[in-house]
Amino acid sequence: MNPAMNLNALVLSSDEKIVRVLRRTLGDLEIGVELCSDADTALRKLTRRRFEAIIVDFAGEGSSQVLRSARSAPCNKQAVAVAIVDPAVGLKTAFELGSHFVLYKPVSVERAKSSFRAARALMKSERRHNARVAVQIPVVLRNLDGGPNLKVTTIDLSEGGMAVGISGRRHSAERWQIAFSLPGTQTTLELHAEFAWEGTAEQAGLRFLNVTPDAALQLREWLKRNSPEAEQDDPPIRCQLTDLSVGGCYLEISTPFPVSSRVTLSMRAAGVEIRIGGIVRVMHPDKGMGVEFLESTPDHRSKVERLLSVLSENRTLLPELLVEPEGLEFERGPRPVAAKTDDPLLQLFYGEPLTADAFHEALQKQRGMPTPSATGAAAGASA
Repeated sequence: MNPAMNLNALVLSSDEKIVRVLRRTLGDLEIGVELCSDADTALRKLTRRRFEAIIVDFAGEGSSQVLRSARSAPCNKQAVAVAIVDPAVGLKTAFELGSHFVLYKPVSVERAKSSFRAARALMKSERRHNARVAVQIPVVLRNLDGGPNLKVTTIDLSEGGMAVGISGRRHSAERWQIAFSLPGTQTTLELHAEFAWEGTAEQAGLRFLNVTPDAALQLREWLKRNSPEAEQDDPPIRCQLTDLSVGGCYLEISTPFPVSSRVTLSMRAAGVEIRIGGIVRVMHPDKGMGVEFLESTPDHRSKVERLLSVLSENRTLLPELLVEPEGLEFERGPRPVAAKTDDPLLQLFYGEPLTADAFHEALQKQRGMPTPSATGAAAGASA
């Protein structure tokens, strides 16, 4: 393995042709390869080393056990999983095996490179999300459940949370809003958080919740400047917006991100610009993905409605749209149901699972609906 390669993938396959394609593809993308020809060897390595990706050829015995074990191994449970399967295996089955990306045999260099570019972006975002910088910052914790507020000091900081010095009784069941300023900046960040872990009697971990794209960008840029191991992110991916509502959108993209991926979208058209976080709810390989917006503030709603108005008035206008992966939601919360929203696009995301063709037929029907009002109906932003 090339020691200069920071990203590493465990590959389980005994097929020489597949291994040859993967070595070439991953090498070009600067991803190191740890090859295992049998499941037992792969299982041993998963318990001893961290990998950013687990790539499994499902032709051999024990392949499904390897992915299950990766999810239960603390150091690899957040690795991006790629399944290599025969064409006879349906997509639903392939994803039920625990994979995020699926490669069908025979594996070509072109198809592998396309899939692994998207996988690499997620691998980088996951590792960046968990990278920690040692720093001492005063933090005010406001108890949202009416309990006493707290003043603590950080031990380290990451994009996803912070370790703090704290003593006394535990507060794990309570909701908090935290406020702190990053050293060298004038802005106070106010974030919702929860206690994620308890270490010694004097330490605990806070996990950030529902971080806005602006706050996430501030955190990321500060951590980049102050981390000796910071690496360059992959550039945002350009894609095409085809459907937009107040609650979400559908994007055409050749290599969509897996369901439950967190993403940041940047949309711009006719002077209206939006940067918003979302989560992938629907994914159709080689075609596109449906993203639910994670923000529902009046300001966000107003911006989306302005963009909808611009696009409805000029159906030939193609907005500029970039997507950046932010990581994977491995602990999925309860999935909302269609009956709880009046947004037709979200209803389509949450409704009965459809084939890609049936889903796109439903989108075409929604595009014939009237221009969306404040109720958040779906619209064909561009077709």
